[in-house]
Amino acid sequence: MGPPGAPPRLADIAAQAKVSEATVSRVLNGKAGVAAATRQRVLAALDVLGYERPVRLRRRSAGLVGLVIPELTNPVFPAFAQIIEQVLAGHGYTPILCTQMPGGATEDELVEQLEERDVAGIVFMSGLHADTTADPARYARLAGRKVPFVLINGYNEHIQATFVSPDDRAAARMAVRHLAALGHHRIGLAVGPARYVPALRKVEGFLSASAEVLDLLGRPADEARELVRHTLFSVEGGQVAAATLLDQGCTGIVCGSDLMALGAIREAARRGLRVPHDVSVVGFDDSPLIAFTDPPLTTVRQPVQSMATAAVGALLEEMAGNPVQHTEFVFQPDLVVRGSTARLR
Repeated sequence: MGPPGAPPRLADIAAQAKVSEATVSRVLNGKAGVAAATRQRVLAALDVLGYERPVRLRRRSAGLVGLVIPELTNPVFPAFAQIIEQVLAGHGYTPILCTQMPGGATEDELVEQLEERDVAGIVFMSGLHADTTADPARYARLAGRKVPFVLINGYNEHIQATFVSPDDRAAARMAVRHLAALGHHRIGLAVGPARYVPALRKVEGFLSASAEVLDLLGRPADEARELVRHTLFSVEGGQVAAATLLDQGCTGIVCGSDLMALGAIREAARRGLRVPHDVSVVGFDDSPLIAFTDPPLTTVRQPVQSMATAAVGALLEEMAGNPVQHTEFVFQPDLVVRGSTARLR
């Protein structure tokens, strides 16, 4: 780590960036002939080692970009924010993080504040666009004011914009089929409020996969509808939903978020049930640190890196005045099997 104000040591920076000292010297002296990606690695090495960047290398911001997210308590949102901010910074833009909290500024108020700061564009993450009861006209008005924006997680056909989403239906189907393959035939779904598009899509995927399982058992598909519980996308919400589902005899629970899954595991433990020996639980997101829970959580991984990068890429094109297809780009999730699911005994 470089002491404050100390000149950077070429050998240290070269080792950190995995380049030659000559390349480091060219970057630090502002010389041409260095690839942009290599230059970025050298600058990142400077930052990691605690050296101040030489004045000549301090870029002026290309502009401000707003990032509006619901909260920071769910670790998947900071994960998205970090990647979005990194990609924006790599293109010279300064991100402004706006978080909605209970009793705090609304999405509309945050947008107004961002516009007052003359932002070049806005990224919306799981915002009002995902709420089927919200008025989509706010986004048409924003477009009318020539503010470029992209929307992550939550499609609305009435909004002319670029959307980036995970395949929530496929995620739920993966989880149900995984549990069914382990011998679970009584599978429940704990998911967020029914007004949100991601929750509705997860329900659709859950019902379609459950119908396959029930058909093989010669039971009516409608049974699955009785095992859907809408609560909150939180630990407490997952615990409340799991309580009902366990009362209904479920041995497998699919959850709409990793936090909900932790709540389901907590409820199982409260009842003296062991996960996965007595009940199997599947989460959604693959949030940071979720692999280190007890037991490590089986979950459906949301492709955060790919989605965040694609969203920023679309926004940069919009901000540059280039035509971008106003449609939904859907990214495929992956099932990550860990220790919270097991064969039914």
